[in-house]
Amino acid sequence: MHRPHGPRALARSRWRHIGLGCALWVAFTGAPGLACDLCAVYTATETQQGRTGFSVGAAEQFSYFATVRDGRDRVQNDDEEMRSSITQVLVGYNFTETLGAQFNLPIISRDFTRVLNGGLDHGDETGLGDATIVAMYSPLRWVDGSSVVRGTLIGGIKLPTGSADRLREEVDSTPVRPTFPDVPGRGLPGFGPSATGEGSGVISRPHSGHGAATSGLHGHDLALGSGSVDGIVGARAFASWKRLYGTSSVQYFIRSQGSYNYQYANELLWRVGPGAFLALDDTGLGRGYTLGLAAALSGETKGLDKLSGVKAPDTGFTSIYLGPTMTFTWGESLQAILGGDLPVLQNTSGVSLVPDFRIQAALTWRF
Repeated sequence: MHRPHGPRALARSRWRHIGLGCALWVAFTGAPGLACDLCAVYTATETQQGRTGFSVGAAEQFSYFATVRDGRDRVQNDDEEMRSSITQVLVGYNFTETLGAQFNLPIISRDFTRVLNGGLDHGDETGLGDATIVAMYSPLRWVDGSSVVRGTLIGGIKLPTGSADRLREEVDSTPVRPTFPDVPGRGLPGFGPSATGEGSGVISRPHSGHGAATSGLHGHDLALGSGSVDGIVGARAFASWKRLYGTSSVQYFIRSQGSYNYQYANELLWRVGPGAFLALDDTGLGRGYTLGLAAALSGETKGLDKLSGVKAPDTGFTSIYLGPTMTFTWGESLQAILGGDLPVLQNTSGVSLVPDFRIQAALTWRF
């Protein structure tokens, strides 16, 4: 079997077979909706690698919501649920081995059942979400005979291409939105006391002043877009030794005021995890394949949204997820990923419908 020699040839061969081992699935969704939007942006950026030219692909995240929480406590669910599908269409171009850019356009579909005016409201929201344009710069690239290390910086913007009509519910103050008094220490979700007190297990569902159960699904959860231009900054790192590898990633979303004077809070996403290549095949003809499996711990935290400058106390959350991610590459062109997440910690600043599980998949083709 022919194998390339020399540092440059070795580096090119090694990067080819690392493939999607560099991929890191980070998402989003502690609270319904936006974090899902947000969560879908991470997957698309991580499928990039150091090869010049165009790439096209798609990334899907499906989330199922059927648990209602208030703080860390699980609350009685009055038949509320939501199925959320976010499909990212992506087009990228790497100008050099260290500098690239990518455009992501999400297509969102959500069907839901929620409590409204003392009854159940069945509905759906489908359409384009907020598009993103991100740039990726990799100043750290190191390869030797058994190890690979790469570091990448990310920066970009989110554009207001999605409909923000559902945010009108926040202005109208419908009975869907609960009203809680400000509680000292509740500014950051995950650190303040639960609105229902400490404890575990299912507790009674709080009620609104209208005598109906408070909904855990709000207008800001269902909106397809924010109507704002937001900033994105982050970094990721990948390191491998023989068949073992590890990934880490962090990304921060900087929000501005959008439609109906509503401003989503800034949000932090992170992910770390070890993995191993189960199969490595190098034919020396660019037709080899890799198969990797990783266990990833991911988290996200968001503060309180604002409406006309006033904080909405039921909009913050902190979540931690754990799940496997399987990656596959074929030759120099095809990359695929399949993964899933289960929550290990969910803490909300008010009554919220939260994910029971998430499934992700991505497929990318490079020219």
